[in-house]
Amino acid sequence: MASSLPSGPVPAAGKSEFRNQKSKPESKDESELLTVPDGWKEPAFSKEDNPRGLLEESSFATLFPKYREAYLKECWPLVQKALNEHHVKATLDLIEGSMTVCTTKKTFDPYIIIRARDLIKLLARSVSFEQAVRILQDDIACDIIKIGSLVRNKERFVKRRQRLIGPKGSTLKALELLTNCYIMVQGNTVSAIGPFSGLKEVRKVVLDTMKNIHPIYNIKTLMIKRELAKDSELRSQSWERFLPHFKHKNVNKRKEPKKKTVKKAYTPFPPPQPESQIDKELASGEYFLKANQKKRQKMEAIKAKQAEALSKRQEERNKAFIPPKEKTVVKPKEASTETKIDVAAIKEKVKKAKNKKLGALTAEEVKLKVEADEKKKKKKK
Repeated sequence: MASSLPSGPVPAAGKSEFRNQKSKPESKDESELLTVPDGWKEPAFSKEDNPRGLLEESSFATLFPKYREAYLKECWPLVQKALNEHHVKATLDLIEGSMTVCTTKKTFDPYIIIRARDLIKLLARSVSFEQAVRILQDDIACDIIKIGSLVRNKERFVKRRQRLIGPKGSTLKALELLTNCYIMVQGNTVSAIGPFSGLKEVRKVVLDTMKNIHPIYNIKTLMIKRELAKDSELRSQSWERFLPHFKHKNVNKRKEPKKKTVKKAYTPFPPPQPESQIDKELASGEYFLKANQKKRQKMEAIKAKQAEALSKRQEERNKAFIPPKEKTVVKPKEASTETKIDVAAIKEKVKKAKNKKLGALTAEEVKLKVEADEKKKKKKK
């Protein structure tokens, strides 16, 4: 009996243990689950994956500007040839100015119509056929970024768009090399073709540029990320410590008013009631004066003001008769004895110069010349 009692709950406990073991996943490193092996590619979608084709026909149409008409007319046979390989029909309507793509009964890839739609959109946005046709590949995507409504001022918009292109297209070229994308800036849109990771970075840079953040900052960050990606150990780590943090220096300060009004301290009591004219007269004693006395006081005040104004006017008139202050005359200093010129010595020099002929030798020079000639003669003998 004792052995039969625990026999009931044993299988239940065994089931719970089995469930716990089943629910626990195999312990794998998160970095291994997140990273994609190098050289791995998504297998291409073939006719074997969808042998019966599509049930309904789908179509997309887009308009193109007048200046693109000549180019599209020229390259349209190449567009039709590229789409016919995927069994997609393409039509060009020059009267309405539109391009249309639609699936056929032979179409087996359900997503190819979306890629064909992107192809005609890129062709309408001034992208060349050689670049636009890459969108039909599986690992290539496109992004058309609208920048026209991001900046209201037209001049500011043109400057920021030019900043994105850079001098002689250098900024755009650097961005293309770092993101592995083809970028086309045309009018109010920026078209980008490339891998998904690159398109994400391109969109961020373009939107930041239109928000007045210079693209060079984002380019520096992308260069650092590119170098960090080469290191296999740092792939699974956070890169925040390596990336630069730029501060906004041009913070718009609020303009302060010229006249600052200082707020008075708050008091719950109302301000004192201003004195009336009668109160003022009572305080000064005018209220108790007679009418003729009040009149006499007013006349005296008026006469005092008139006398003051008259004296001021008289002072201004008298200013014209006041002579100006004369400048003090500075006496010339006597010439010092050291700087006096010796006239007699100058006269002697002039006499000697007159006696001497121009180009003639002095007596001493003549003697020296004669002696030199005599020595030469002796040496010859």
